[in-house]
Amino acid sequence: MTHPVRIDQANLPDVTWDDPARGSVRWKTLISGDVTATDSLVCGIALMDKGDTFALHSHPQPELYFGLEGEVDVQINGVAHRLKPGVALFIPGDAVHGVLAADEPVRWFYTFAADAFADIAYSFA
Repeated sequence: MTHPVRIDQANLPDVTWDDPARGSVRWKTLISGDVTATDSLVCGIALMDKGDTFALHSHPQPELYFGLEGEVDVQINGVAHRLKPGVALFIPGDAVHGVLAADEPVRWFYTFAADAFADIAYSFA
């Protein structure tokens, strides 16, 4: 990667899992080597409406969540951590995490140290 890349999230579609057992969380991929001319970093914005879920899962890569709007409990290895605007949650690699149900609409920024979203090997419980 030798050039800056500018992405406007307003121009990106919401994406969700094909398998509803993984939850109803949606996301917008901002940076990922399979869709942008970038490497070494994957990031995006996760979105949940009231009642939406994000099934418990893990992946080898550590992940960071940064709250943007709303509040939600993120389960990490069986412990609830409140995510809200201005709060960062570091999720260690292989930690089992997810959102059992959103109490209100919520948005957070997420990032992984990986070249592409496709490199994240999700394992759902």
